[in-house]
Amino acid sequence: MDTVGHRMKPFVTIVLVICIYLPGSDSIGMYGKSVRFPAKTANSFVRLHAPDFPSLTAFTVCFRAASEETHPYSLFSYATSISDNELLIWQESKTELWLEFHDQDTKFDLPEMNALLRHICVTWESQEGEITVWVNGRRSVRKFGGKGRVVKGPGAFILGQEQDSVGGGFDINQSFAGEISDVHMWDHVLQPNDIKTVSQGCLRYGGNIIDWGSTHYTFQGIVAIGGNKDCPL
Repeated sequence: MDTVGHRMKPFVTIVLVICIYLPGSDSIGMYGKSVRFPAKTANSFVRLHAPDFPSLTAFTVCFRAASEETHPYSLFSYATSISDNELLIWQESKTELWLEFHDQDTKFDLPEMNALLRHICVTWESQEGEITVWVNGRRSVRKFGGKGRVVKGPGAFILGQEQDSVGGGFDINQSFAGEISDVHMWDHVLQPNDIKTVSQGCLRYGGNIIDWGSTHYTFQGIVAIGGNKDCPL
């Protein structure tokens, strides 16, 4: 064959990469995403695989949440082999948010939880036992509990269910239906200006215990993980 005057066409290789998320698989971070629980179940949850810690004398937990449910449900559950409610943030009714740890409950009466996403932060420190809830950057009245105590580790962090044992013991009547995103946890109390900043938009950095953008997670059951279009960054 006469190839004079003809150029060989370059050979092009096209590589198609498809990422598939399977229930139970270990994935990294959910920056710009939210978790949706479409219905109450006894087996749908997300587990956040935060690094182990020996104990905490203070913490800040922040997240965005929305739910139209009227029954009590867990928003944030941390259990250890010693205590299944080592740290529990619990919505008792549409207007009552409870913090439970060391078998002690602290109730806060807040604006009604509904279908509109709201930003919630809960802070606690051991020295004085001061507990504060922040909603969309606005502070609640300060309350007191757990003075001199510690939050122990290691344990399991679960979204969508209340744990009666580490990583299990779920009850459909205590399950969450709705949307959760931007979950972060620090080992100290954030300053008021920092909490207001956190509440104003999705972070490119996060908590030093749980960071929504980098913490490994697994999930089971009926859980949808998708883009959070409300994130301004």
